[in-house]
Amino acid sequence: MTQAPRFTTLGCRLNAYETEAMKELSQQAGLENAVIINTCAVTAEAVRKARQEIRRLRREHPDARLIVTGCAAQTEPETFTAMAEVDAVIGNTEKMQPETWKGMAADFIGKTEACQVDDIMSVTETAGHLIDGFGSRSRAYVQVQNGCDHRCTFCIIPYGRGNSRSVPAGVVVDQIRRLVARGYNEVVLTGVDLTSWGADLPAAPRLGDLVMRILKLVPDLPRLRISSIDSIEVDENLMQAIATEPRLMPHLHLSLQHGDDLILKRMKRRHLRGDAIRFVEEAKRLRPEMTFGADIIAGFPTETEEAFANSLKLVEECQLTWLHVFPYSPRPGTPAARMPQVHGKDIKERAAQLRAAGAAQVTRHLAEQQGRTHRILMENPRMGRTEQFTEVAFDADREEGQIVTATVTGTRGQQLVAA
Repeated sequence: MTQAPRFTTLGCRLNAYETEAMKELSQQAGLENAVIINTCAVTAEAVRKARQEIRRLRREHPDARLIVTGCAAQTEPETFTAMAEVDAVIGNTEKMQPETWKGMAADFIGKTEACQVDDIMSVTETAGHLIDGFGSRSRAYVQVQNGCDHRCTFCIIPYGRGNSRSVPAGVVVDQIRRLVARGYNEVVLTGVDLTSWGADLPAAPRLGDLVMRILKLVPDLPRLRISSIDSIEVDENLMQAIATEPRLMPHLHLSLQHGDDLILKRMKRRHLRGDAIRFVEEAKRLRPEMTFGADIIAGFPTETEEAFANSLKLVEECQLTWLHVFPYSPRPGTPAARMPQVHGKDIKERAAQLRAAGAAQVTRHLAEQQGRTHRILMENPRMGRTEQFTEVAFDADREEGQIVTATVTGTRGQQLVAA
């Protein structure tokens, strides 16, 4: 009995987006009895988890053909080709090409020939046009950019994703129109380095230009959301949209990484702590209800207690309500891996302190919402999110995918409760 391919996705939203595209490509090619794992390479731990997942999938599907792709496959193809459990390894470019899947379906080649990973730095286009988006019935994610031109000292991702390349605005607008026609009430723009969108397109438009164009040309779109951005690269039009466009959601996730200037320089980041604070203050001035999330790395090489204290203070100074804390782990092949390392016990303790500071900010934010009325996008019958991305619990069913107006009556853990 034949069976459709099964997919496992590790890592970011962009990987999840590309898995949806691969499902369509493999189905069109007629691929059967295969298990595909779309890997992440953001940390050494992510690669370890990928190997662990591969072994588990092989035990569960002993007769299936096991294909490994994604960022870890792109950056370490030899690691996965050498695994006895793996039948084929394909790169991030190859996984988005119909020919790859047609070849897999027509003639599954021998293992010694089955490593299809080319130089991703030579890729000049992205494949964002392959699907219209993915997500739940309430929210769709649309890829508008891929790759990164920056070389932060801790990051391997440019070598897994290639240089920055953008999906043209017209293609993005057409995708979002189709999603709105299918009933989606919220669209999220995604990418590896979202604020670099447009630099490789004619006339070099900026992300703010894309946001304004979407809101103008898709007037029926109720909510537009932006995923992680680099605040130092935010352009004037995006700030204008923050100030004047209520359909642009008042929530920004910032790629900050640290709160100490010396550490930021050693990371090769393009901002200092003062830049982050000024951006948050200006965004809050333009949109007082704005909330912020951020990525923060704990225990970056050479991080002293004083440097860590600057990160801890930044959580409160920038009112970082939704914090993603990453305990630093050395990534082979990156400059940071060769720097003096912080003791593992200290990294763990500092990460815990950052998470506690983030939890305190969530508690403060939830307390501020008591008695307020919000427009909430329902993700399931009993839970939705406010425009600021805060979870709201209900005691009675609401229609999934719809935007409802409700008043906050209390809290439940890290959720609001509304009636």
